[in-house]
Amino acid sequence: SPDGRQIASGSNDTTVRMWNAKSGKAGPMLQGHIGAVNSVVWSYDGEQVTSGSRDKSLRVWDAKIGNIGLTQQGHTGAVWSVAWS
Repeated sequence: SPDGRQIASGSNDTTVRMWNAKSGKAGPMLQGHIGAVNSVVWSYDGEQVTSGSRDKSLRVWDAKIGNIGLTQQGHTGAVWSVAWS
């Protein structure tokens, strides 16, 4: 996260997992993809996390509560990278 307190990771198990950067404790598990998660990025304000997946979608998550705010589909192949600008 931009404040350095959390880490977000994507996994072959189709989830995005939040971690406490200081203690290493696992936080919320974000579920919704149906393919491996290839890329995860924080928004600049730390409010959202975006994930890209082999399921050809990207999802924008509320970083605090883990709800999916937006699912974007349209790619014809796996999403390998996501970025905010």
